[in-house]
Amino acid sequence: MITLSCSSWYSKIGSFSNNFNWYYFSFSLHLRDRRTCNTYLQVYQQEGLFNSLELAPGFKSPSPNEMDYDAYIKYAESSMPPESPLLFGLHPNAEIGYLTNSTEKLFFDILAMGGGGDGVGGNDTSNAVRDVMTSIQERLPDEFEMVTLTLKAKPLLDGPSGPYIVVALQECGRMNALLSEIRTSISDLDKGLKGQLNMSQAMEDLATAFVLNQWPGRNPFSKCMWEKLAWSSQKNLMSQFEDMLLRVEQLVKWTEKFETPKSIWLPGLFNPNSYLTAAQQVTARSTGLPLDQMTIETHITSITDPSSITNYAEDGTYIHGLFVEGAKFEEDGSLCDSKLKELMPRAPVIHVKSVPIQPNFEASPVGYLRNDPNIYECPVYTTSFRGPTFVFLATLQSGGQNSKWVQRGVALLLQDDN
Repeated sequence: MITLSCSSWYSKIGSFSNNFNWYYFSFSLHLRDRRTCNTYLQVYQQEGLFNSLELAPGFKSPSPNEMDYDAYIKYAESSMPPESPLLFGLHPNAEIGYLTNSTEKLFFDILAMGGGGDGVGGNDTSNAVRDVMTSIQERLPDEFEMVTLTLKAKPLLDGPSGPYIVVALQECGRMNALLSEIRTSISDLDKGLKGQLNMSQAMEDLATAFVLNQWPGRNPFSKCMWEKLAWSSQKNLMSQFEDMLLRVEQLVKWTEKFETPKSIWLPGLFNPNSYLTAAQQVTARSTGLPLDQMTIETHITSITDPSSITNYAEDGTYIHGLFVEGAKFEEDGSLCDSKLKELMPRAPVIHVKSVPIQPNFEASPVGYLRNDPNIYECPVYTTSFRGPTFVFLATLQSGGQNSKWVQRGVALLLQDDN
């Protein structure tokens, strides 16, 4: 598993002593995942080091028979090319992503520090807060009627799609908790601004988040509950609210007759792993195989429009809405170099297939490893933050270039940051 994004790898390797995020490093060690380190050793620590191995574009390893230690140092200082993504095996997009993220963070920090002039009660700030409140209140959907949905689902739970129905009910319950918190907290803030309630710290934090266009509660010191009840996201307030509306829309269609979507928008679920487990349960029931002897593998299809799918996937499910970072997909579903400035291209519809565990599969904390040179075991994360947002391990056709994709930090993401 790769715990750093492409742009993060560039920033961390290129400026190792500058703001290194040790959390990522410790998370990687916690999972006992040393694939990245092993890959660098395999690529660079080889016999070619003594025979003009190209360590970077235009920078070859000198012959040890022609140089002593001091000459090596002088050669490295005079001939090593300027620091760039290519120097570490990364795509040029890594630097673009790093600079973009750094700039966005800088401007957000400036905005966050510059808003304390007139306080929440000031006219300008108060009007901005009210505008956001009004926009959210007018579009906030109703909560799901869980009693009605449970009664409707009860006779279907023993059917072939029972595990999927359980997931749908769980998702509706979690969405209700979030919608209820949003509605209650906005109502309290409205009363606080009108003087009907004393302004609490939670209200202050909510108003501040509205001014900054930040999802309330993302600040770890905030008293708001939105973030704790929501899903992992790097989006701003209004983008994540739009995302929430799409999630509600999918749930409404799903629970209308409890017909499982032929292709699920996996990023639209609070707990995507529960849906993938349900797919394995359905397959286990239909094949008679024990669930604890099954795992999943992924196949990239050529379908780009999920609405064109007319049949359910065989032995699994179709998922869509994912992004790939560090590479892109060929028409045949194999990985290839991404285009310049195309940082996160959308992935086609993916067939997640439930398969029996084979004797050559290696169990690991992140899933079953194939150890096949033609299969890149690609980590899937919820956001570009990676690390703790790990979901599952995808199996992608690598064309025998696993080390290349490891160096580039290729991963699938359930959502971008916009």
